[in-house]
Amino acid sequence: FLLLAQGSILAAPRTADGLFLRAHFMSNISKAFQNGKALIPFLTCGDPDLETTASIVRTMADSGADLIELGVPFSDPTAESPVAQEASIRALRGGVTTDKVFDLVRQLRKDVTVPMVLMTYANVVFSYGSERFLSTCGEIGVDGLLLPDVPYEEKEEFLPLCQKYGLDLISTVAHTSGQRAPRIAREASGFLYVMSSPGDAGAQGELQDEIGSIVRLIHGETGVPCAVDSAISTPEQAKMMAGLSDGVIVDSAIVQLIAEYGRDAAPYVARFVRQMKDAIAE
Repeated sequence: FLLLAQGSILAAPRTADGLFLRAHFMSNISKAFQNGKALIPFLTCGDPDLETTASIVRTMADSGADLIELGVPFSDPTAESPVAQEASIRALRGGVTTDKVFDLVRQLRKDVTVPMVLMTYANVVFSYGSERFLSTCGEIGVDGLLLPDVPYEEKEEFLPLCQKYGLDLISTVAHTSGQRAPRIAREASGFLYVMSSPGDAGAQGELQDEIGSIVRLIHGETGVPCAVDSAISTPEQAKMMAGLSDGVIVDSAIVQLIAEYGRDAAPYVARFVRQMKDAIAE
C-alpha cells in the first residue's frame, strides 16, 4: 500500500462505488501527530447548513488542520459547551440527520485527505444500529469515533465493531479519571482526548500543572499521542497547551465564529485555524 505525502490518506482499495475498505489498515489518525504538534478543530455538521459545513471543512484542511472532528448533531448533547449545544439544536432544526452527515463525509472524501473523526453520542449509534453505523463509517473513510457519554467501563459495547471496521475508538481522560487513567491510557488507540476545564486567568498555573500531570501519566503508559481540549480560544492558549501535550483541540471558538458569521463563516474560520496552527508550530 502507498502512504502519500503529508495531508493525504492511506491509499486503500475501494468498492465499485469508490467507498473505502479500511478494516485491516493501520490507524490513519497517527499521521496527524507525525509532523509536530497536531491542530484538531471541531465543528457541528449542518450548522448553519451542510453546504457551509463542507466549505468550512475544506478550508480547515487547507489552512493547516491535522485532524478534523465532525460533530453529529444530537438532541441532548450534554458533554458539549453551551455554544456547541446551540449549534447542534440549530442543525437538527435545519433537518440534519445521521444519513445526511454520512453523505457529507462521502462528498468530502473526494478531495479532503486529512484524518476525520466523528463525535456523537451512544444513543445516536444505537438508534441507527451499531453495526450499520460503524460499517458505514469504515466504508466512507471516517477514521475514528468519539463518544463522550460512554465511560471507559462500557466501551466494549462499541470497541469490537470499531476494530472490525477499521476505526479508532477515541478514549477520554481527565484529572478526575483517578486510578482509571493508566488503564485508559494503556488501552487507547488513535489519540487520547484530554479533557480539562479552562479555569480563570488567576488559575493558569494550576491548569498547566493539571494538564502537565495528566500528559506525563499518559506518556508513561502509552505511545499513543494526547491532545488537550481546554476551551482554547487564542493563539497564546494554543501555544501553551501544545507545549504540554501532543496537540490541541479547538472547538467552542470555531463554533462561535460559525454562529456569528453563518454561511459567510469559511474565511473567518480559515484565518483563525491558520493563526492557531502558526502558534503551535513556533
